[in-house]
Amino acid sequence: MRAELKNYQHEQYYFKLRLGFTAFVVLGLFGLLAARFFYLQIKQYDHYQTLAENNRISLVPITPNRGLILDKNGVVLAHNFFVYTLEITPSKIKNLEETITEISKLVEISPFDRKRFNKLREQSHSFESVPIRTHLNEIEAAKFAVNHYRFPGVEIKSRLYRHYPLGKLGSHMVGYIGRINDKDLANLDKDGDLSNYKGSDHIGKSGLEQYYEKNLHGTTGFQQVETNADGHAVRVLSSNAPIPGDNLILSVDSKLQEIAETAFGDKRGALVAINPKTGEVLSYVSQPTFDANLFVDGIDVENWKDLNESIDKPLINRPLRGIYPPGSTFKPFAALAGLEAGKRGPPFSIHDAGFYTLPGSSHRYRDWKPGGHGIVDIQRAITVSCDTFFYGLAMELGIEKLTSFVRHFGFGQKTGIDIQGEIEGLLPTPEWKMRRYKQPWYPGETVITGIGQGYTLVTPMQLAQATAILANNGVAMRPHLVTQIQNATTGQSQQIPQIVEERIDLNPANLEIVRRGMVDVTLPGGTAASVGANAGYSIAAKTGTAQVIGIKQNEKYNANSINERHRDHALFIAYAPADDPKIALAVIVENGQHGGSTAGPIARKVMDYYLLGKLPAPDKNATPVEKTISTTPNTTPESVPEEELHD
Repeated sequence: MRAELKNYQHEQYYFKLRLGFTAFVVLGLFGLLAARFFYLQIKQYDHYQTLAENNRISLVPITPNRGLILDKNGVVLAHNFFVYTLEITPSKIKNLEETITEISKLVEISPFDRKRFNKLREQSHSFESVPIRTHLNEIEAAKFAVNHYRFPGVEIKSRLYRHYPLGKLGSHMVGYIGRINDKDLANLDKDGDLSNYKGSDHIGKSGLEQYYEKNLHGTTGFQQVETNADGHAVRVLSSNAPIPGDNLILSVDSKLQEIAETAFGDKRGALVAINPKTGEVLSYVSQPTFDANLFVDGIDVENWKDLNESIDKPLINRPLRGIYPPGSTFKPFAALAGLEAGKRGPPFSIHDAGFYTLPGSSHRYRDWKPGGHGIVDIQRAITVSCDTFFYGLAMELGIEKLTSFVRHFGFGQKTGIDIQGEIEGLLPTPEWKMRRYKQPWYPGETVITGIGQGYTLVTPMQLAQATAILANNGVAMRPHLVTQIQNATTGQSQQIPQIVEERIDLNPANLEIVRRGMVDVTLPGGTAASVGANAGYSIAAKTGTAQVIGIKQNEKYNANSINERHRDHALFIAYAPADDPKIALAVIVENGQHGGSTAGPIARKVMDYYLLGKLPAPDKNATPVEKTISTTPNTTPESVPEEELHD
């Protein structure tokens, strides 16, 4: 065979060609790499320097101290204290359940603690520490500290907790804080306040804690902390101190509040007392009450069930959300409407035979007193609470004129007090009834509106405000609980302005007639003579009894024959001293039956202490404030009552 000869020259040519191409590609790649290095190291230096710095430096929020809430004399109603908490950072734990089990051998971890931890963990980021146990005592803290090396990702922290030192006293007024939930986060984001709550776990949920949340919370501070590769803090580079929340100074005297709540004993209801000249709320009672401390760290199942499922509904803020027929406490305002309209001025009087007959009808609307009151003018009609007089007055005025006048006193609208959740009550009109029931307004409904029955519904707050306006000669001051907002750092205080909502143009002579009629209520012969006995100051008052359920015509009311929770509500309004009012108040005792004998004595104890500094005599039958209970307020009449039976 012939050997094949190689062309070395040809092969060398192609070898050099491939080598050149490879070198070109390599040089090109190195060029691209150099260009990328130039871009990253030179062009993007500032950007990546910032990222690297952020990896090295962490911003740690510093939660501000929440502002205090104090009564007018400086008694603390809400403050903060430090507690030890045992906290777990889930991202640093390999086996969470095993770790918790091992921890429980050193520190007691209850099923409630586990449940709360799991709930909080779902709401938190994995790198955030979550409390597994709060309120550790010193022995428990020391025991864990010795074994801390065994539990990476678990540490003891010191946290601020809210505390209400007076427990149940004024809880509906002060309110409480609770853990921030998704709804709270959405609201904070909407208001642009979310960044100020970095590191915060709690927020105001009710009462003053909720209404003044922005003032109480303060401004969150931050620390710049340098961390190593393991994420552990090395040193603090800079610090921006938090600004503590403002303190709230109230118009309420905690001693007066205690007297008012204790006066209810085991009765159910509400009381609101106001300084009519300033609008300052002096006492704010909702019975039954509850211990606000239960809600701070998440209420346990048993306590929540007791409060939420109780037939007494202790969580209802009765002064703002309990609605009741005003009964005869409505009569002074109806009387003033008649006087201002020129319908019932002296010497007008009627002969009360014990009933009122609607013109063109044989139907009788009975007076609470069988046989009637005889000759009655407008002043005596207030004093003896003559239903017959006010039946006729309401008919002559007409429902539109009556309701439009009393609306000036705050009926059927919110008072504007500095607590959220207030409802408007109900001041009925023909237009309202047509919208609500698709029915026309009947004359008989006007008749019973004149004595505060029928569809009319008020809150205790509205009734107290209406009484304060009457006491202040028609000048309506906006009610408020907070009088000063105090800067916790400087100690300087900002006064809450006293706002005039309305000035009702009233004839002084007409006001005097109503005042005299109300003063006579607490004198011998009046429906609350026992309340005014030996008072040492003059009291202008009106008693009331409001039906919870209607009764049939000609059927006699017998409290002993009906369920206790279906018995009439007892109401009482008053202001004193009558010639220079310093306090105006409204009291409602649910199912208390008689305003003069049940609600009136409660009001007297409050007025005695406020005006004279007189402490009430010990009541052996009274239940301590801590044990009081209550009932569900009537929200709508079960039937349209035809009359008020008694006062």
